[in-house]
Amino acid sequence: MTVLVWITEATWPACVDAARRCPAGAGAAPDELALLHVSDDEVAAAAHRAYAGLLGRGHRPDRDPGARLEALSRPAAADLLEAAAHRLGRPCVFLEHHGRVEHEVVRAAAGAELLICARDGEPGRPGPHSLGRATRFVVDHAECPVLLVWPYGAEVPVPPPV
Repeated sequence: MTVLVWITEATWPACVDAARRCPAGAGAAPDELALLHVSDDEVAAAAHRAYAGLLGRGHRPDRDPGARLEALSRPAAADLLEAAAHRLGRPCVFLEHHGRVEHEVVRAAAGAELLICARDGEPGRPGPHSLGRATRFVVDHAECPVLLVWPYGAEVPVPPPV
């Protein structure tokens, strides 16, 4: 059984803790835990386009903020995966993808037997608003079961007794 844990900057602790609750050993335990982080290339591309658009072509490429964002995102993603692996406390595989986040997560989950991800929309609002655009896409398109967890700090309202 392969369990894929989608790691994002805002919600990774809750996802890792959910993966920790998967029992180790035989039976329903995961044979492999994989931590997935996806860097959105559109952020760096937007910064590059803004720089080129504001200053025009011919300016020094070493001052391009898009290149700086790309350079900063790689070690930040590696640090995040390392922190998640440390919290997990079990052997795991790191997967670093780049591209449209929702498409990369669905692609990575194609061979998994379980995907763990967190709600990332409006905190404290159960229902459709508790999912961001990328998470909604993943939930709708993943070909494996999805375990959707509440991130820490989310105030989940409990309906009053009737």
